[in-house]
Amino acid sequence: MALFRMSLFLLIHIVLLSSLYFAEDPYAFYDFKLSYITVSPLGVPQQVIAVNGAFPGPVVNGTTNYNVAINVHNQLDENLLMTWAGIQMRRNSWQDGVLGTNCPIQPKKNFTYQFQVKDQIGSFFYFPSLNFQRASGGFGSIIINNRNIIAIPFAQPDGDIVIMIGDWYTQNHTALRTTIDSGEELGMPDGVLINGKGPYRYNSTLVPDGIEYETFNVDPGKTYRFRVHNVGISTSLNFRIQGHNLLLVETEGHYTTQQNFTSFDIHVGQSYSFLVTMDQNATTDYYLVASARFVNESVWERVTGVAILHYSNSKGPATGPLPVPPTDIYNQWSAMNQPRAIRQNTTASGARPNPQGSFHYGSINVTDTYVLQSLPPVRIDGKLRATLNGISFVNPDTPIRLADLHNVEGAYKLDFPNKPLYRTPQMDRSVINATYKGFIEVILQNNDTRMQSIHMDGYAFFVVGMDFGQWTESSRNNYNKWDAISRCTTEVYPGGWTAVLISLDNVGVWNLRVENLDRWYLGQETYMRIINPEENGDTEMAPPDNVIYCGALQSLQKESQSSSAITLLLIGNSKLFLTLVITIIASIFTFS
Repeated sequence: MALFRMSLFLLIHIVLLSSLYFAEDPYAFYDFKLSYITVSPLGVPQQVIAVNGAFPGPVVNGTTNYNVAINVHNQLDENLLMTWAGIQMRRNSWQDGVLGTNCPIQPKKNFTYQFQVKDQIGSFFYFPSLNFQRASGGFGSIIINNRNIIAIPFAQPDGDIVIMIGDWYTQNHTALRTTIDSGEELGMPDGVLINGKGPYRYNSTLVPDGIEYETFNVDPGKTYRFRVHNVGISTSLNFRIQGHNLLLVETEGHYTTQQNFTSFDIHVGQSYSFLVTMDQNATTDYYLVASARFVNESVWERVTGVAILHYSNSKGPATGPLPVPPTDIYNQWSAMNQPRAIRQNTTASGARPNPQGSFHYGSINVTDTYVLQSLPPVRIDGKLRATLNGISFVNPDTPIRLADLHNVEGAYKLDFPNKPLYRTPQMDRSVINATYKGFIEVILQNNDTRMQSIHMDGYAFFVVGMDFGQWTESSRNNYNKWDAISRCTTEVYPGGWTAVLISLDNVGVWNLRVENLDRWYLGQETYMRIINPEENGDTEMAPPDNVIYCGALQSLQKESQSSSAITLLLIGNSKLFLTLVITIIASIFTFS
């Protein structure tokens, strides 16, 4: 037995030395099973989408430059795609998880997404991108940590707390989808969930008895990092904690200048990190609140999520009225001061050992300007549709980049207008033909009546300007050209505009959309096709071996492809193979 153990010991060390020789960035593996479960977050039993039986789903936790492999099993009764909002997949839009870049995962099938969180840190979330499914769940948090050699710009928190807030309907996504397909508005949500749970019973009239609510357990004197995501479908929410300050430190992968707020507006699809110090008297618990913003609050009073912050030495439950929300709903000029105040921390390093503000975007010449105008939905061919620049996007039957590689004609058009044409709105498969390594200015003009969030996959952009009215060229005089925050989702106030600058250095086909789910579902999106004309295999990854085919390429699909995805990851990956060998040997050693 001693000889056997010594042999195993030597073999393990040989393998470890080999793995150092073939050093690659680490891998993180996840197995996601998406299925329906029944829960009652607002007291009404309803069908939701769970990940591995949990609602919300598990946290994807990694570190800068990690390779992530997530095997997604579709146990729903309809097609599925998962998107990893904010993850800037370098050269790899094949893993983006939206219809313009991926064929859907059919029921009872699986697909393994594989991507690297290259040069990234921060707080993001994942969700299903098809068929209004996010309205039923399927979402979860993504955390990308700094490498040990890169300091964070604040003292190490005593804990990390994920908070997922979002408006919620007691009807599931298929019923809500039917409502939209019939040309109707969704109407007021039935409430706000916090981590998939309903409100604490702060009001016996508005909140039924027996609702399960979330409790966050903390210790006095400690400081926690609260990562807050608005995973809802259409409602901006104001986040606040009774008696506590929110120190803003990060948003969607970039550290911010550190500022204290008593409450903070978080729009659909946005993510923020706050440091919260437990510096209050523990005579009672404290309310943690997420309430509807920029609406008639007296009418929308029920659209409020309430959780409990519980000190370990608390002497009693939270009581009394909720902390007061902002009172400027009729003065949006004042409300806009908050997002304008979000600035990049130019002295902090991000994923790399250099300050993330050292990219002097303000001195780079803009190569092209796009003005994207959104308007209230209109009827096109008898159907209610939403538009950007008069075009309501129709997803292609064959994903755009696959159509390119296989010479599928007519799959889409490269004719998206760079400004509003004020013509009759139309449905089309029109895509932006963007220039690789260009530095573009995008004006997001919201002529709709509702607050909107705009998101771009594969990129972070600099939010350089924001105002009310119509954007003009003279608006550039007020741009922030030094420390504008870089992020992937920005708000655009109704009747206003937001200007962003984007460095187009990530090849592929990337989705640009309104994050508000009803408008997105109705066609308020397009894609940027960014191709290196001198492509030599170094700037864009080839399609993965487990790529799914559909549309005009359906005949190329092999029945066995989806089930062999994990095996495909091992091919040509020395460290991954050796890691599995180590695991097997260690298991034998333990068993013996």
